[in-house]
Amino acid sequence: MNAPGFTAIGVDVGGTKIAAAVVAFPEGTVHGRRVIPTLPHRGGAAVLADVERLTAELAAGSRAEGRPVDGIGVGVCEIVDHSGHIASANCIKWSGAFVSERLSPIAPTVLEADVRAAARAEALFGAGRNARVFLYVSIGTGISSCLVIEGRPFTGGRGATGTMASGPLPGFNEHGSQNVLPTLESIASGPGLVSRFNALHGTAESGQDVLNAAAGGNQNAANIVRSAGESLGGSIGWLINVLDPELVILGGGLGLCDGLYRQALIDSARRHIWWDGHRELPIVPATTGADAGLIGAAATAWKKSSGT
Repeated sequence: MNAPGFTAIGVDVGGTKIAAAVVAFPEGTVHGRRVIPTLPHRGGAAVLADVERLTAELAAGSRAEGRPVDGIGVGVCEIVDHSGHIASANCIKWSGAFVSERLSPIAPTVLEADVRAAARAEALFGAGRNARVFLYVSIGTGISSCLVIEGRPFTGGRGATGTMASGPLPGFNEHGSQNVLPTLESIASGPGLVSRFNALHGTAESGQDVLNAAAGGNQNAANIVRSAGESLGGSIGWLINVLDPELVILGGGLGLCDGLYRQALIDSARRHIWWDGHRELPIVPATTGADAGLIGAAATAWKKSSGT
């Protein structure tokens, strides 16, 4: 049984922004949403100080409104092992358990990989509510994935699931150099779109800028966006062949954007599907939208408190 009337603060720490809010369960309603830039180049201590300040402010505000905070869930764009410890420092320079130790004086704190947190939100409140098995793919500053089985994010043998786009990707060599081994993220993530467009004399600062340029008729931007969607779609098609999900849910800033990127991704995924039974598998945007990560992080604390 889920604990009734549970209130948690959910914090979604990504490479570009930190989103946080108070989330009331069992309904999953969001209160007091706050968003600030992550600016990870400042170092892990500065990012953690921002998270601690946001969390304390949200907790104080919630208490003033008669909703004491029962727990805190933090989703982070790193590997989080089965013990709830951060096991990588690729973007956010955190490690071990010191994040939960800093936040636990405010309320009991749990950590989760951001993609698994967002997938949990979709399982509980989004497009995956009625699916036994689905694949969640987050596309933004990074690209990651999570398989959900019977409502539970699959964590693998070591808690290291989700890094679908960080390793070298043979077969895509934009500049013809035999020494360059690009990753799927360097091709299809937000920073990847920016880097590729600006190399062709574009002036983008975000992935959305490149999408806008493509929609406005810039042929270089359109070619980059189309090839990005096609490259990622091919990998998603391969995952569909291997994992046999009932549907694929797209989240993250780019995954939620309609237009050329998503259409190229879907068309490519369908071309790379082998079995006809998968051909019309739904590929849909996350219905919890931009709040998926913070809702799922808060839900991780809720579920842990109730032992489910």
